[in-house]
Amino acid sequence: MESEKLEKHWYVIHTYSGYENKVKTNLEKKVHSMAMESEVFRVLVPMEDEVEIKDGKKKIAKKKVFPGYVLVEMIVTDRSWYVVRNTPGVTGFVGSGTKPIPLSESEVKHILKSMGIEEAKPKIDIELTQLVRITSGAFENWTATVVDINPDKGKLKVLVNMFGRETPVELDFTQVAKVD
Repeated sequence: MESEKLEKHWYVIHTYSGYENKVKTNLEKKVHSMAMESEVFRVLVPMEDEVEIKDGKKKIAKKKVFPGYVLVEMIVTDRSWYVVRNTPGVTGFVGSGTKPIPLSESEVKHILKSMGIEEAKPKIDIELTQLVRITSGAFENWTATVVDINPDKGKLKVLVNMFGRETPVELDFTQVAKVD
């Protein structure tokens, strides 16, 4: 199982129904005891609040969003795959054959948001009117001037000089670097 790029992603593992929390606990212990915190980062059992009305009283209970499934944020290597796959209660990764398929960023954001977990917003030490170099996307390696910063969305607006005209472009914080 060769990894093109060793990047961390969220993967879905299938478990015996009703064993999700046990798998989470076992996997976290295993990762800790084998000092694999640099390959397996977070293990989540997606839960949501469910309002039950019993005897005319409201009661909020936690309910599994995906019974039989656990989410794992990890870098897939032969070793990390083996450790997760051989955790008691795990029946396999969701994916085709032996290669796990990561969740898309939008799926992960949706699941984490529904659980009340917000992804850490990237911090940026860039100021208005500052020159930045675009590090990815259609304008990679271009220099631009910052005209707007939106820390809540992790976005900024820059002006790229194209054919003698200033063209506004919206980018993620992760797509720019300071020009020294």
